[in-house]
Amino acid sequence: MTILVAYVPRPEGQAALDKGIEIAKRRNERLVVVNASSGGKKEDPSFAEAHDFERVQKMLVDTGLNAEIKQFVRGKNAVEEIEALVESLQASVLIIGLRRRSPVGKLIMGSVAQELLLSVSCPVLAVKFVG
Repeated sequence: MTILVAYVPRPEGQAALDKGIEIAKRRNERLVVVNASSGGKKEDPSFAEAHDFERVQKMLVDTGLNAEIKQFVRGKNAVEEIEALVESLQASVLIIGLRRRSPVGKLIMGSVAQELLLSVSCPVLAVKFVG
């Protein structure tokens, strides 16, 4: 089985990654970290730039786990990319990070986390960043 972490280069993304590593070690499962963006770094603040990507890669190597990081920038939105990956990897769990947002922020921006919670076919663990 595979644990899938939806990673964004923000504190809530790091919280999800930390929890994914913890669970993968405990369950002895493969860990796949995905960063998905529909555009490039200027269009989407969720895009992990080279230094973020390299830091996460090093972190995964240091854990000794069967782990990898994937990044998709193919014009699809993050939800579509993650849904497809959940299916293709037959993920046992998807781990996402949450941040506090105002009701107006939720209305205007939408919520990738909410869409994932409602649409993927595996259990979802939502990790709240407390900071």
